[in-house]
Amino acid sequence: MSRPRSPLLPIFLVVLVDVLGMTIIYPLLPFYAERYGASPLVVGLLSSSYALFQLISGPILGRLSDRFGRRPVLLVSQAGTFLGFLLLANAGALWMIFLSRIIDGATAGNLTVAQAYIADVTEAKDRAKSFAVIGIAFGIGFAVGPMLGGGLAHYGYAVPVYAAAGLSFASILATAFVLPDERTLRPERSLAASGDVGPTGRRLGMLEWSAYAAYFRRPALATSLVQFFLFAFAFAVFTSGFALFAARRFTWEGHAFRAPEVGYVFAYAGVLGIFIQGGLVGRVVRRFGERPVAIASFALSAIAYAVLGWAATLPLLFASMTIAAFGTGPLRPALTSLVSRNASASEQGVVMGLSQSLSSVAQISAPIIGGWLIDRDLLSGWAWLAAGAMLLGTALAFFTRADGSTLGAATAAA
Repeated sequence: MSRPRSPLLPIFLVVLVDVLGMTIIYPLLPFYAERYGASPLVVGLLSSSYALFQLISGPILGRLSDRFGRRPVLLVSQAGTFLGFLLLANAGALWMIFLSRIIDGATAGNLTVAQAYIADVTEAKDRAKSFAVIGIAFGIGFAVGPMLGGGLAHYGYAVPVYAAAGLSFASILATAFVLPDERTLRPERSLAASGDVGPTGRRLGMLEWSAYAAYFRRPALATSLVQFFLFAFAFAVFTSGFALFAARRFTWEGHAFRAPEVGYVFAYAGVLGIFIQGGLVGRVVRRFGERPVAIASFALSAIAYAVLGWAATLPLLFASMTIAAFGTGPLRPALTSLVSRNASASEQGVVMGLSQSLSSVAQISAPIIGGWLIDRDLLSGWAWLAAGAMLLGTALAFFTRADGSTLGAATAAA
């Protein structure tokens, strides 16, 4: 009997194509919205609207994926993204841009379902390395997508959005014809083996606060979830506001940064991300463990965003991006692995959904606060907001042991 092929390559392709479609519009969406009169605060609200509807729909999509499998829900999610891009490309007013992002957000379960898929088909000891597949896809996406989007923006803002729609359609095809059904790869964790709750256990609804609170009463899991939130908050501050920040802070060949220049900066960070995710994360986590990697990554990220707040020249900007790449690159897979390892196999659906909900809360709040700061020309404050979140993450990672107890408490007990 032949051994089934690894599912990591297909899920990598699915996530990669999806991330490429998403990152193509990163450099131009703020400028696109500004064309229709949006202020930086309104641009922040635009980003937040996507995350708000993602928060509402995420648990629903998660439960559906637990019951019916990952592939069908991925297809629904990707179809929503495709339709959202088509509407965005044909937008003639600001409300249409908002509607396109709301449609995309209401069906956005791609990353959560992909993470749950990986948790379904990998052993706990391999999770950090396996979750790095998503990080590599993000790295390639950030390397290619923004550069492609910025370059195509020369021909009009609708052109890169149509390109994103094409990639989204390609992602649908990859899911339909390339991605194996996870229930055939791990039959012992299939729907039949676990009742009606799906291969990774029951997933909670958005309003089941008391049930979610139970997970925060478990110190190790709570610590990893809070760290994940802080990382997501800082990253959302950066990705949602960098284009407008750079347009007000930096110039290139006599003009303020525009979509192409913003795309090149994102691309530079993405190229570094490919190197870090592909060559370093697995070996570093195996040698030092998730907690030390999280401490170092949080600290480097805090330094990077602090430098960005002071940066007024391109060398300092790229120095900041270099440090940030080495900080955030290992952080997502390390934190995702910590969250996953601190929950049982039957709880993976719940904790992955909970981590995505926390990410959505970060993506709702961060763009609004960041947009408000940029609106008032508090550019350094915008960067230092991200640095502060990463500094809190550093402190939490450093002073908390793997079992969730603080170093001080452990010392006193000894």
